[in-house]
Amino acid sequence: MATKSLESLNHLRSILKPGDVLYTVLKHVSRSGMQREIQVVIVRDGEIVDLTWHVGQALGWSIGKHDGVKVGGAGMDMGFHLIYSLSSLLFAGKERAGCELKHRWL
Repeated sequence: MATKSLESLNHLRSILKPGDVLYTVLKHVSRSGMQREIQVVIVRDGEIVDLTWHVGQALGWSIGKHDGVKVGGAGMDMGFHLIYSLSSLLFAGKERAGCELKHRWL
């Protein structure tokens, strides 16, 4: 597991606001199905902005060789889990912190 980065956390806090929609792209699934690599992007001013590296750094989760945040586990929507975890971190202290960011798959 990577070390959490305060710089990436502050960067994400400066650009992400409650209600923003983050899009996830499945980059890879391990043979066992127990790990995924997921890219995270947002659309800003008609441009796609890749947030994957900053999301991984802020959460302390590794970036895999397929350029996605490594997310372990199975049996649930792991893209939702990734965005919920990020939202919980960014908006800690709010009653529904994990639900401040919206999630959509691409």
